[in-house]
Amino acid sequence: MKAFTINKYSKNVGLQLAEVPEPEVKDNDVLVEVHAAGVNLLDSKIKTGEFKLILPYKLPLILGHDVAGVITKVGKNIKKFKVGDEVYARTADHRIGTFAEFISIDERDVALKPRNISMEEAASIPLVALTAWQVLVERAQIKKGQEVFIQAGSGGVGTIAIQLAKYLGATVATTASAKSFDLLNDLGADVIIDYKNSDFENRLSNYDVVLNSQDQKTLEKSLKILKSGGKLISISGPPTPDFAKEIKAPWFVKIILSLISSGIRKKAKNKNVDYSFLFMKANGQQLSEITSLIEAKVIKPVIDKIFPFDKTSEALLYVESGHAKGKVVIKIK
Repeated sequence: MKAFTINKYSKNVGLQLAEVPEPEVKDNDVLVEVHAAGVNLLDSKIKTGEFKLILPYKLPLILGHDVAGVITKVGKNIKKFKVGDEVYARTADHRIGTFAEFISIDERDVALKPRNISMEEAASIPLVALTAWQVLVERAQIKKGQEVFIQAGSGGVGTIAIQLAKYLGATVATTASAKSFDLLNDLGADVIIDYKNSDFENRLSNYDVVLNSQDQKTLEKSLKILKSGGKLISISGPPTPDFAKEIKAPWFVKIILSLISSGIRKKAKNKNVDYSFLFMKANGQQLSEITSLIEAKVIKPVIDKIFPFDKTSEALLYVESGHAKGKVVIKIK
């Protein structure tokens, strides 16, 4: 089968189109013929080696975390799915590889594709929607009437997180450039701040939750807008010792993460704010709940561009540019 691979960690070397063996299907796996794959900043960060400390991969490596497609083969223990099912998934860490014609996935990570959206729209959903779910539902446990600040509202995570937070009954503030205001109003954002000419920390106060997806400077500014007892949840770092424990990292990784997160953890503690780092996990059950919300038209996919399979490298470069509104998807079949 054809797949896009990397042979070494690099910022400058692109993806290589290669002929590779079709993946093995274990007893609890389904083999999916890939119709479309979502492209995420995480793919770029893995390509450059930014996450090799916490996600050590063997090279060569097929990139890609999001998939929508059709099951063509099932392992002997599979009960929930059958050949011919249209499904979608965020593949588990260490089993990524959706920039390919086929991928084998553990059935626990798979959900039936929402019936009312296309394969390309489905492929745009899993990673960002599961991130939003795990931040807002699992970690923050958003209640009706709470105030939530979601940074970079027009990005992949932002567009879904705004819709989910509104569904949960929250008041939502976000940041974007003026050209994204119509989109964000349509998604339900209550307060939209133009980051180019206004500082959110001067406009917002006493918020319950912040979803941080930006740099260290923005992370520290976010502390200023939270009430005592508020939650600062970052999906862009720095990772904490708790996260190291969660992934069963070696002792030296725990020490490194403890050092790099000590500053923000101390500042958060002084403000009585709960700081945590979230690295989303594959979860088919949660994705099934998200399917229900998509079919009920509570959440709609937001796609910026669809690239053909042979332009996968260009798709990744476009994601890295930071200009995408919503998601970027590769159409494979």
